[in-house]
Amino acid sequence: MDEGSDITVWLDSARGGDRAALDRVLTVLYQELHGMARRQLAGQQGRTLDATSLVHESYLKLLGSRGGARFEDRAHFFAYAASAMRSVVVDYARNRLARKRGGDLKRVDIPENSSSGIRMDEDLLALDVALERLQALDPHLARVVELRYFAGLTEQQIAELSQRSERSIRRDWQKARLFLLTEVSGD
Repeated sequence: MDEGSDITVWLDSARGGDRAALDRVLTVLYQELHGMARRQLAGQQGRTLDATSLVHESYLKLLGSRGGARFEDRAHFFAYAASAMRSVVVDYARNRLARKRGGDLKRVDIPENSSSGIRMDEDLLALDVALERLQALDPHLARVVELRYFAGLTEQQIAELSQRSERSIRRDWQKARLFLLTEVSGD
């Protein structure tokens, strides 16, 4: 049995309520999750949130979800992990700004290439609000944004996870960016 099929079996067991199976999945995928977190926190020296903390906080969200986390497959797991990371980062930014001065939301730039990391500032909060609006309109596009921007996955990795073409994912990313930029600019 290869690692991919092991993960599927463990995800099936976790779906049935086996917490040990979820722990096995997280252990196997820990390095990937840690790499995602490191990419997203690049350039954030001097902050109290580091990659290990982000992965651990995300793990707690995975375990603490109502009714326990249930994943259909590897793609669903990564989508949920990206969402959990987003939640942790947004909460961190919110708390940091509240301690600093309360902060106002303002225009945000959504870079074409998200490899430079997430900025923990007012822009992140504006992006989160816009992403909530996108989620209500098109959950698939919002998922692409979470995987690309918050999990740091490439278009090719997202295509593999979602079993779609890289070209389709690229178009989805472009549509989502346009929507988000329009939302945060108020146009």
